Amino acid sequence: MLPGSAFRAIAVIYFLLAPPSSGSLGVSPAPGPQGSFYCPMHPDFRSSKQGKCPRCGMKLRSGMPPPETETGTAAGMDAEIKERSIEIPDVPVFDQEGKRLNFYSDLVKDRVVAINFIFTTCTTICPPLTATMSRVQEQLGGATGRNIQLISITVDPTTDVPARLKRFAEKFGAKPGWTFVTGDKSEIDRLLIALGAGVSDPANHSPMVLIGNEPARYWTRSYGLASPSALRALIVQAAAKSGPPGPNALPSGQRYN
Repeated sequence: MLPGSAFRAIAVIYFLLAPPSSGSLGVSPAPGPQGSFYCPMHPDFRSSKQGKCPRCGMKLRSGMPPPETETGTAAGMDAEIKERSIEIPDVPVFDQEGKRLNFYSDLVKDRVVAINFIFTTCTTICPPLTATMSRVQEQLGGATGRNIQLISITVDPTTDVPARLKRFAEKFGAKPGWTFVTGDKSEIDRLLIALGAGVSDPANHSPMVLIGNEPARYWTRSYGLASPSALRALIVQAAAKSGPPGPNALPSGQRYN
C-alpha cells in the first residue's frame, strides 16, 4: 500500500494529465449549429448568444458561416441572379453633387455597374468597403465612367445629404464614374429593397456588392470586402457577357484586360 503522500502525488498527476470530459470542471463544449451565432464579417468569431460582433459591431447571424472559397470569399456570396429576380425602379435620386438623376435611366441602363451600400456615419464596415471600391476603380482605370459605372447607395438617406456624401467620396478619392446616391427616404428604401439590400437598421446593412451587365441581363453578387482584384475580375467577367448593344456598350472589338 502506498504511503499517503505518494498516493496524493499520483492522484494529482492523473488529474492534470487526464483529458476532462465535456461536463467536468464546468467546461461546456463549443456551440454547434443549433444555438450558434457568427459574424458575417468575421466568420471565425462564434458565440452561443445572439448579439453583435465585438470586432465590427455587426449583428450576429444564426447558424454556421458558409465555407471559404479559393478566392477568400464566402461560398454563396457569389451567386448569379436570374433576370426576373431583379427589377430596378427608376426612382428619383441625387448624386454627391446634388444633381437630380433617375436611378435606372441615368446610372444603370445600357451599362455595366458595380453597386455597394454604405452610410457616412458608419465606423465599422463602410470605410473598408469604400476603400475597396476605390482600389477597384484604380484597377479599372479609364473604364469607369466610360463603360463601367460604380455606384454607392446610402442606407441612411436622412443623414446622408449630397454635401455629406461628397465629403465622404472625396475622402476615399472617388473619381468620375463613381456615383454616390441619396434621395427621399421612401424612394431609397424602395430601391434598396429591389436590390436585395433593404434593412430597418443601417448598421445591419449587407456587405454585398451587386455587379451587373444591364444590356446582357446578367447580374451577380459578391462579398464587398473581397480583394479588389477579385471584384475587378467579376466586373470584367460581367462586361464580357453579350447582350443588345446600348450607347454605353463596349466598342466592337475592344476587350477589358
